[in-house]
Amino acid sequence: MYRLEKAKEDLKSAKVNLDNGLFKASINRSYYSIFHAIRAVNSLDEFDSKKHSGVIAHFNQYFIHTGKFDKEIYSIITSAYKIREKSDYDDFYIAPKEDAEEQLKNAEIFISKVESFLTEYFK
Repeated sequence: MYRLEKAKEDLKSAKVNLDNGLFKASINRSYYSIFHAIRAVNSLDEFDSKKHSGVIAHFNQYFIHTGKFDKEIYSIITSAYKIREKSDYDDFYIAPKEDAEEQLKNAEIFISKVESFLTEYFK
């Protein structure tokens, strides 16, 4: 639950950044909200990794491919990962407001699905 709370905190930060015109920062926090939500789910298997790719791969293999989450959710993850990479590491990338808004919306959807999954899991 700690990781889910961290995900929600990052989601709030993404909203604040978006509202203040900090689109790169918003994209970054949207991605990390998704990332920490994935880590929350992976903790059910007692799995964690220092690499983002490892965290995502485990979630994909054990939670998406097994049907516990819809396959469409993976497109949210890959989109967030790719745009966060560009936003954080490409020197001349200009983050449009629309990208930040889309990533925030996707992060909200993802967090909601993870929260529902965990609520049902612990029922």
